[in-house]
Amino acid sequence: MEFGEVTLYPVNGHGPEDVVVDGEGRIYTGVDDGRILRLSPDGQHIDVIADTGGRPLGLELYGEDELLICDARAGLLVVPLAGGAVSTLATSALGLDFVFCNNAAVASDGTIYFTDSSRRFGIDNWRDDLIEQTAGGRLLRRSPDGSIDLLLDGLQFANGVALAPDESFVAVAETGAFSVSRVWLADGRTDVFVDDLWGFPDNISTGTDGLIWITQASPRVAALDVVRRLPAFVRAAIRRLPESLQPSPGREVGVLGVAADGKVAREFRGEIPGFHMLVGVREWRGQLYFGSLEESAIAVTPTIG
Repeated sequence: MEFGEVTLYPVNGHGPEDVVVDGEGRIYTGVDDGRILRLSPDGQHIDVIADTGGRPLGLELYGEDELLICDARAGLLVVPLAGGAVSTLATSALGLDFVFCNNAAVASDGTIYFTDSSRRFGIDNWRDDLIEQTAGGRLLRRSPDGSIDLLLDGLQFANGVALAPDESFVAVAETGAFSVSRVWLADGRTDVFVDDLWGFPDNISTGTDGLIWITQASPRVAALDVVRRLPAFVRAAIRRLPESLQPSPGREVGVLGVAADGKVAREFRGEIPGFHMLVGVREWRGQLYFGSLEESAIAVTPTIG
């Protein structure tokens, strides 16, 4: 199904990568200069509530009055929803510094499930990880006592994270594998939630409608599939080319609303005028809110097209 009417809420910054909506309908996002912004429900008023000094990516509500931030450069952070100083929860786990802290989901008891996308390439070189297929992504769990353990390793660019509505499993997107895996929290079993996606999955989130919403930032790039099969020294040479000469994403975007049993309940796909690289999604009371890695606006559209 094509997208219905889409409204753009301009932000005074670039790359509002993820979005989260609080109980009053206010919208939170982070932009590439490190600022965390809060928009009024109609998008007409913007407040700066914090500055991480890094590159904020995934956002989640944390408890009653805090915002959790996955910052690609600064690690796992929190800030009061009312605004104020940024506090650091973690910058490393299991003897390894975070290279690319990316996205998270928060359980009802305060447990945080989050991704470190790559052991080798940071935010400035994210395309390189997709070319090299480093399988260095991790899904981590931070318990309320502050301890961190590993749930999954060897992921192909670990990205979005979401919990089942009943918190029976945690799902994680693998951008480089065009799939979403899940870990059953009762026994640690791992299986495939959604696979063989037509595009690159990025952030995912659980909506107020009980669906897990999965972004597809761009269609698969045929040239990238070819590059991945080339010898290592050729791939390295391609990585050194100017960005304009490397395999590039298209403007078509999409989102899937998937039930806990893995069945697709809603799907939107197509081009959105003035908006591309759809990497963040949040469903709240019948509306979808989209973030973008490349635009300077948040997009809003109803879930009924």
